[in-house]
Amino acid sequence: MSFNVVIPARYASTRLPGKPLADIAGRAMILRVLDKVHMSAAREVVVATDDERIAECVTSAGFDAQMTRADHESGSDRVMEVAALRGWASDSLVVNVQGDEPLIPPAVIDQVANLLVEANVATLSTPILSASDLANPDVVKVVSSDSGLALYFSRSAIPYDRDQTTPVEKHGPWQRHIGIYGYRISALRRFVDMPMAALERLEKLEQLRILAADMKIRVASACETVPAGVDSPEDLERVLAALRS
Repeated sequence: MSFNVVIPARYASTRLPGKPLADIAGRAMILRVLDKVHMSAAREVVVATDDERIAECVTSAGFDAQMTRADHESGSDRVMEVAALRGWASDSLVVNVQGDEPLIPPAVIDQVANLLVEANVATLSTPILSASDLANPDVVKVVSSDSGLALYFSRSAIPYDRDQTTPVEKHGPWQRHIGIYGYRISALRRFVDMPMAALERLEKLEQLRILAADMKIRVASACETVPAGVDSPEDLERVLAALRS
């Protein structure tokens, strides 16, 4: 399975300005993400950014960076620009890896790419095992069909346990969506060319645009544990603690 990886990385961040360049034990976060991605089977790995500081950090370390437009509304738009600039074919495969996941296991990157054998869009999930995560709107939930197709993504606690009989800690039906996507370029192009969907506007979740257009998203359980990404100084401390251990 031949595929490429694009890592969208922008400097602006409400809770952690300059996040891609945040120091993690002497190495910028974006470089730690690149270290992990280069352990996957990806043929080509590109950081997509609109900030010269990030591009300089990446290229100085011997990695590949592509400057992209500053007016993109999402990382998916940035990935599509890279695909167009690099001339990747419509039937080629690309995996969108978030630039704030320095602990992402390389195996899950390969897993998402392999799902594209039978799908045009694919992503991963992992069980939610705490009531606080279930209630947290920053933890996106996904509900899938028996055949592994996404039914809905939400910031709310779905499915809703009406009778309150299933403890979250006991591997109930709740799944956290992991923000890694695999696309055929043709499907990605269709996605970014579509206008924002009403559900997407409400939940602030771009994957709902895909579902609203009757496109299918294959969802699989991650083959390895994927730690949450970095959105705050507290998350940075969590990553440092994980590296120390």
